[in-house]
Amino acid sequence: MATFSRNRRDAAAWWLYLMPGLIGFLLVVAVPFAMNIGISFTRWRGIGEPRYVGLANYTRLLADTAFWTSLENTLFFVVAMAVVPTVISLVLASTLFDYVANTFGQGLSSFFRAGFYLPQILPVSAAGILWGWILNPHGVLNLILGGLGMVGLQGNWLGDPGLAIYALMAVMVWLQIGYSLVVFMSGLARVDPSLYEAAELDGAGSVQRFWYITIPMLRPEIFVVGLTTTIAALKVFAPVYVLTNGGPNFSTMVPSYYSYYQFFSTVRVGYGAAIATAQTAITVVLGLIFLWAQSRDEEEDME
Repeated sequence: MATFSRNRRDAAAWWLYLMPGLIGFLLVVAVPFAMNIGISFTRWRGIGEPRYVGLANYTRLLADTAFWTSLENTLFFVVAMAVVPTVISLVLASTLFDYVANTFGQGLSSFFRAGFYLPQILPVSAAGILWGWILNPHGVLNLILGGLGMVGLQGNWLGDPGLAIYALMAVMVWLQIGYSLVVFMSGLARVDPSLYEAAELDGAGSVQRFWYITIPMLRPEIFVVGLTTTIAALKVFAPVYVLTNGGPNFSTMVPSYYSYYQFFSTVRVGYGAAIATAQTAITVVLGLIFLWAQSRDEEEDME
């Protein structure tokens, strides 16, 4: 009986620790999301009484070419924020851990790691102003290209519908490399350096050590980085808002900014809520797929 009472007190103590986070989750995430779902079934201008319209907003969403264009653009951001930075960061992490740290010392390796991570701690507004200055038609990039005699490569990087999405992708790669690199470097810190030394003594080159040691040892971190960066790509907003406002001609429009546009520019609050709900559903489904793939991978390793 005394053990049962003690267990109940312990359970109550755990709930006390969980309550602040739970209350914050309810107030900041759960309740607003439930309200958003409710509003998505209405036609509302932000004032007055919302008018229930059932699935009309979702039916309209399925036929909205701008929404489908925004989803297609999201694929570009998945490549720029998840795929490319992950590959580059794996190579950089392996180089810093396996070569730079061993040849020049841990201090230089840490210096490079901090330098690559710097874009992550810059305010997005400051980074946007910097890149706007670089990429505008009379900006630094075009001046450098002109100075090198590459006038044919100059362009209106953020004003040309054919170039703007690729310019934003380059900015996002620059922003994301540091995050992936730090995660991978942390993962490599638990790897026994003798593995690399033994492989080198057996004649394995840097590419072989990367392929057969670094990547297998970093599989958990690769899953984490892949999941978090893909989710970040699906809900990317700030760089688009700062640099292009979804333009020109919707060429850089993404679902999060399209929802914002419907909320505050056209004041179709119900339709904006439907876009946000659809975006959340897609994000949750992809997150569950990632978690399922990771659990399958771990089960295969245990067999």
